[in-house]
Amino acid sequence: MIMISPHGGMLVDQVVIGNERDELLKKSSTLPSITLDSWGLSDLVLLSTGAFSPLTGFMNQKDYLHVLKDMRLSNGVAWSLPITLPVPKRLSKTFSSGETVSLKGEDGVIYGTLEIEEIYEYSKEAEALFVFKTLDNLHPGVQKTYQKDDVYVSGPVKLLRFPAIFKKDFKTPKQLRELFSELGWNTVVAFQTRNPIHRAHEYLQKIALELVDGLLIHPLVGDTKQDDIPAEVRMKSYRVLLDEYYPKERVFLSTFPAAMRYAGPREALFHSIVRKNFGCTHFIVGRDHAGVGDYYGTYDAQEIFNQFSREEIGIEILKFEHAFHCIKCGAMATSKTCPHDETFHIHLSGTKVRKMLKDGIIPPKEFSRPEVIEVLLNEMREGS
Repeated sequence: MIMISPHGGMLVDQVVIGNERDELLKKSSTLPSITLDSWGLSDLVLLSTGAFSPLTGFMNQKDYLHVLKDMRLSNGVAWSLPITLPVPKRLSKTFSSGETVSLKGEDGVIYGTLEIEEIYEYSKEAEALFVFKTLDNLHPGVQKTYQKDDVYVSGPVKLLRFPAIFKKDFKTPKQLRELFSELGWNTVVAFQTRNPIHRAHEYLQKIALELVDGLLIHPLVGDTKQDDIPAEVRMKSYRVLLDEYYPKERVFLSTFPAAMRYAGPREALFHSIVRKNFGCTHFIVGRDHAGVGDYYGTYDAQEIFNQFSREEIGIEILKFEHAFHCIKCGAMATSKTCPHDETFHIHLSGTKVRKMLKDGIIPPKEFSRPEVIEVLLNEMREGS
């Protein structure tokens, strides 16, 4: 069985184990340190395990600027989002190029190390405009950018221990590749979500499953907006749905503990490249992938792939129209398969489901499976 090649040709593995890890942990306790927030800690693990291959660490200025302007690394490899480590300016002045520092979590635990390659300033406004196509502070990605420290530190990283969020339901790219091989899945489609899976999602997933050997449900469980449904609640809803409505031997659930950028088209491209590193051959891109509010066009996230050749991306993109429930058809459909006008259509979205639940309204079966709604309602009652 031949697996799909990682992005850039080689799967990065900078997870330190055994005696080397013990020695580096001991040494790192004496080093200067940088404290990572949950976003930075997530990036550290995903860099070290190869999820962000071919990156081996936080981006230097040359790569950073190329990504902003051209959506490529300085060597020409397609890459759409900056992976950077912001630090306070006063702290950066105590560091020098070539120095190794320890990387701590907010809990004070050392999780890894960084060999400093470069320290550079950047424009928050330029980054926001290139990545999010807006300077509006109401955009969660722009807001996060404005809140960051003013200096970036770059360089290769090493991971010495996994944070708690990565210990449950997470498999590294290497582990998932090995699993797919054991299962005999030559073709695997990935589905990215930060919401409970509603009937439109299920419809797209099952159409895709007709084309491939296996389906990877790969929910993002890192930092999200405050009004998004918590990851642990969503995971319960995914499990009950898969248990009741999906063929167990053809579907696998694993977490993707990255932070949500809400970068729309650029994040769709990023999500596809990352899933290739996890061993997937196909990736679903539907309506307004990774979008928020009305900042992006309905199908901008699909059109961005037209700027790259199929060989550059390497993973096959499955582009789907907006799915809805047609009352007259009595089934899920899209404009490609349904002849009836919009008066017969029930349009679904995670935002609508969240609002209905918040208002105490039980979404109809056309919106979501009753087992999923029950999980969400129970969690809301317990949390109230």
